[in-house]
Amino acid sequence: MDERTRTLWTKQDRHVGDRERLFRALATARPGLSTVLYAGSYVDVAPSFVCPDVTYVDLDRRAARFFSDHAGVDELLAEHGATGHRVRFIHGSYADALELDDDRFDLLVSLYAGPVSEHCTRYLRPGGHLLVNPSHGDAALASIDPRYRLAAVVESSGDDYSVTDRDLDQYLVPKRDVEVTAALIHETGRGVAYTKSPFAYVFERVASPATSS
Repeated sequence: MDERTRTLWTKQDRHVGDRERLFRALATARPGLSTVLYAGSYVDVAPSFVCPDVTYVDLDRRAARFFSDHAGVDELLAEHGATGHRVRFIHGSYADALELDDDRFDLLVSLYAGPVSEHCTRYLRPGGHLLVNPSHGDAALASIDPRYRLAAVVESSGDDYSVTDRDLDQYLVPKRDVEVTAALIHETGRGVAYTKSPFAYVFERVASPATSS
């Protein structure tokens, strides 16, 4: 493994195992998450410790160097019992058209990366899920997107994560009487303050009226 690969991963995984625990909790709650698209991933390769086929997208040159060390990435996966998992990296902006099939992925990941849902939902299959945290307003954007419905939330307690679909009506309730619009979210550059805020939200992509049975 290239020394830079190890250094980048050590910095990324400074809260050792945190992201792996997140994705394991999600995979347990939502079985069948095989194909994953992680937009704005940087070097967070943790989904590949859990899911067998992950595509990463990022503009950062350090991420490109990290993922170009194929042997090093494979070594990291082997250290976590994920030998044989497929890893693909696209060096570019997720806001640009990607050479990916529409309706392909089981899971779209949006963590601290901006309006991923606006640009990448096309690649998520109906019935697939979006994992999104409140950063940069992407959870709020998903909450008003007719292509999504809230399916669960991710709660964190200490070092553990749990995924629940109970009492979902208590979430996504703004603290202030404000109309949540895409224009407002883009103008402020941040999310909406809600009365109850989990670590992250899990939205399900619903079929459009044209394709639903």
